[in-house]
Amino acid sequence: MSTRKKRQRKAKAMQAQKTRQVKPAFRLRRHVVLALMCCTAAALVAGAWYQQVFRTDFLTQMGQQKHLGYVDIPARRGRVFDRNGEVLAVSTPVDSIWANPSRLKDDNEAIRAIAGIMGLDNEELFDRIARHSKRKFLYLDRWLEPQKARAIRAKLEARGIKGVGLVREYRRFYPAGEFFAHIIGFAGGDDRGQEGLELQYEEKLGAVNGRKLVLRDAKRHLLEDVESIKQPRAGQDLHLSLDRRLQFYAYRALKKAVRKHKAKSASLVTLDVQTGEVLAMVSQPSFNPNGSRSNKGGRLRNRAIVDTFEPGSTMKPFTVATALELGYITEKTTIDLSKGFIKVGNRTVKDPKRYGVIDPAGILLKSSNAGSATIALKMPQEKYWQMLDRLGFGHEAGVQFPAEARGRLNHFANWATIDHANLAFGYGISASALQLAQAYSIIAADGIRRPVSLLKVSEPVEGERILSKQTTVKLRRMMEGVVTTEGTAPKAAVSGYRVAGKTGTVKKLGKNGYEDKKYRSLFAGMAPATNPRLVTVVVFDEPRGKEYYGGLVAGPVFSEVMEHALRLLNVKPDSKEAVDGLQMAAVAGAG
Repeated sequence: MSTRKKRQRKAKAMQAQKTRQVKPAFRLRRHVVLALMCCTAAALVAGAWYQQVFRTDFLTQMGQQKHLGYVDIPARRGRVFDRNGEVLAVSTPVDSIWANPSRLKDDNEAIRAIAGIMGLDNEELFDRIARHSKRKFLYLDRWLEPQKARAIRAKLEARGIKGVGLVREYRRFYPAGEFFAHIIGFAGGDDRGQEGLELQYEEKLGAVNGRKLVLRDAKRHLLEDVESIKQPRAGQDLHLSLDRRLQFYAYRALKKAVRKHKAKSASLVTLDVQTGEVLAMVSQPSFNPNGSRSNKGGRLRNRAIVDTFEPGSTMKPFTVATALELGYITEKTTIDLSKGFIKVGNRTVKDPKRYGVIDPAGILLKSSNAGSATIALKMPQEKYWQMLDRLGFGHEAGVQFPAEARGRLNHFANWATIDHANLAFGYGISASALQLAQAYSIIAADGIRRPVSLLKVSEPVEGERILSKQTTVKLRRMMEGVVTTEGTAPKAAVSGYRVAGKTGTVKKLGKNGYEDKKYRSLFAGMAPATNPRLVTVVVFDEPRGKEYYGGLVAGPVFSEVMEHALRLLNVKPDSKEAVDGLQMAAVAGAG
């Protein structure tokens, strides 16, 4: 063997030995890794065993939390009834459709499907979802008709669309519609009162929803109720003093007259003298609370309570009553009106005619401004003001209706002599139709003032005496002349009944003083005059037809409504002609 080959062999042996020296040993490492894996597996098995055996309640709770949720329990708003138990307002369960915009915003196919099911425009629905993309709840349509709700529910379930569903709500319905619109008002989409008695008695009528914990499946379907968190509280019912039948007659008569005389607006109030209850209260123009609720032209205003006006000649009975009560005149007192006017300082109070020498009954019969002013000026300002104040002028009627007017009666310390005279025939003072009706009910109730109520009164209310019975009996006898052919309101007469009342034709105050061609036409009266049961006040604002006098415009409406009311309440006739007619009929029947 050559020396060269020996060297090569020796070099390979040295290289092999070197390689064996640097090659790592993996055996120990493998053992360590294997041991760690075994420990980890043992720990996992032990943990699982521990959780399954010792922590079953915890796991159950965690599992349920993924399927538990809270659900509101809707409660019914209180109902509204008339005095005879007829339903005037009721909440009915209906379905509304909702969506989760945050879930639907990226699902164009689902949005198109929903639009097709509901009959909506695709682009419009895309826009709504996009505008509310951060919200988790959005109404798509509310208060669906039952048939439509069932059809939508079936289509949604058939297609399995997520992020949309139906929810049960209550919707307010008003069966009497326009007849009671201004009294009851209406509740909004959240079932909370917004106008009228719905607003005034929100605390009583309003319902409080309940809340419960429920269990759902993976598809969010309700499986079972878990726990009641809060019990729902239904609203309390409200029983009104108004009579639906009489309200209908009043509404129909007033609406017909408004059209006939082309009046801007009108209002009517009928009170029960014995209890102070409002039996009818209507205003024109009206609205349907089940439909449009626009306040265009002041349609939402209850003018009988909210609007005030100068009462004009309907104030004359109170001037005469005050003077009689305080002893400044008697029934036989005479006043010389042969000039047709009286001077009050540098002012003149005129009558349309020269009435000569007349008594207080003649002043009411002819509606003499000069005669009424003469009587008022006989009384000290303070005493006259005190009586008007006690009669309720300048004070709210007390029904606490939203935006109820209190009218205006300036303090006597601020009167000029002409103000004193003008008050005698209803200028320089303002009142609502309800206030005027309450004041007339004092005359009708033999001088007793009772609180006015829109709610049914179970027992007669003891009122406050304002005038003596003797004064009111004399005054009613005088006021009967107004409704005769010699008075200003023969068209206010009611067949079979004696009526006591007073007309009013008032010039409206404009920016530049009283306007010649704009009037308010009024009639206020009571029947039967011998023992009054009802008081009715009728007010027309700006009749623009050929007639504008209170006796011609408001008088016939009073007659129609009062006749229906007296017969509806079975009030005994007190007219001599009616009694004679009944006696003759009885004799004829006997024969």
